[in-house]
Amino acid sequence: MQQLWSPWRMPYLRGTDSGNPAGCIFCDLPAQDADADNFIVRRGRHVYVILNRYPYNNGHMMIVPYAHVPSFEQLDAPALAELMALSNETLAALRNMYHPQAFNLGANIGAAAGAGIADHVHMHVVPRWAGDTNFMATVAGTRVIPEDLAETYRLACQHWPAPAGA
Repeated sequence: MQQLWSPWRMPYLRGTDSGNPAGCIFCDLPAQDADADNFIVRRGRHVYVILNRYPYNNGHMMIVPYAHVPSFEQLDAPALAELMALSNETLAALRNMYHPQAFNLGANIGAAAGAGIADHVHMHVVPRWAGDTNFMATVAGTRVIPEDLAETYRLACQHWPAPAGA
């Protein structure tokens, strides 16, 4: 294969995929009443879970506080506690969905650390399998994600666990 056609990435490459380049996508999306269109899988009181539109692997999700802050130490205790509780729910949902062998869970805090949206901290949850890095990522700097985001969203909603204590 000499070409990989992915026109859905053009808005991202042009920097226009948020629909409001001047705003913060992590603030704008939950303010809309369109969770399925925006791939918001779960809402909490202080944080929410959203699919990553440009995933590293199938099921790549992010846990995002509603508060627009650049780092975790600026969140209050209830937001931090809920972030960890929803991280656990996200892990459980992904285990039910894909049966991954492992996970990467983490955050890039600040542009120098690789944060694409440095002004609004968020936690990534990436399911992993032995050998999931293939020649495309190694040779072309590209990942092939075989599942459509709408299907990932449907699976996440179907497999999401009941909240702890519910």
